[in-house]
Amino acid sequence: MRIVIAEDNVLLREGLVLLLNSEGHEVVAVAGTGPEVLPALLEHRPDAAVLDVRLPPGFRDEGLRAAIQARKALPGLPVLVLSQYVEETYAAELLAGGAEGVGYLLKDRVSRVDEFLDALGRVAGGGTALDPEVVSQLMTSRRDPLRELTPREREVLGLMAQGLDNTTISTTLVITERSVSKHIGAVFAKLGLPPTDSGHRRVLAVLAYLNS
Repeated sequence: MRIVIAEDNVLLREGLVLLLNSEGHEVVAVAGTGPEVLPALLEHRPDAAVLDVRLPPGFRDEGLRAAIQARKALPGLPVLVLSQYVEETYAAELLAGGAEGVGYLLKDRVSRVDEFLDALGRVAGGGTALDPEVVSQLMTSRRDPLRELTPREREVLGLMAQGLDNTTISTTLVITERSVSKHIGAVFAKLGLPPTDSGHRRVLAVLAYLNS
């Protein structure tokens, strides 16, 4: 997999390069500031991009803006965005253009190598990878409307909003896939969301509800 990395922290950036190269990937370019990101993405057209939300010179949302611009110029470009803190607005803005090939992780997740690589693989494959902390905060902000859900349905909703498929959810919760499907059906019915078989559409439906 060919990857572009945008991260101003030299230690983290070099750590990512070493990690990804050791896993057999090729880091084709690195960027340390916001203005460097889009040109690098357009030049190399990587299989995936790993971008910090806040980059010099402003340390506001330069990485996020570059990710959104790049996905407009290169539709479907897989982007995994890293953030120091949970920022729901940034997550929602990134996902507004579609959930396919999009990820939003806290930087602490990078130290959990298997989780980080799994998320990157899902994003590169056109899936969605949302940090559990982001999903948790979104669900907490909608506590009252979610009150009708059973504890198990809330667990399923949280994993579904992270972008996990039914098989992974069943393995995580140690229940059958048939049970997962039933719980998902109940969640959509109780939240008044239209049922859908598409993984990307159901993630968007859930996120749209949690962000409303």
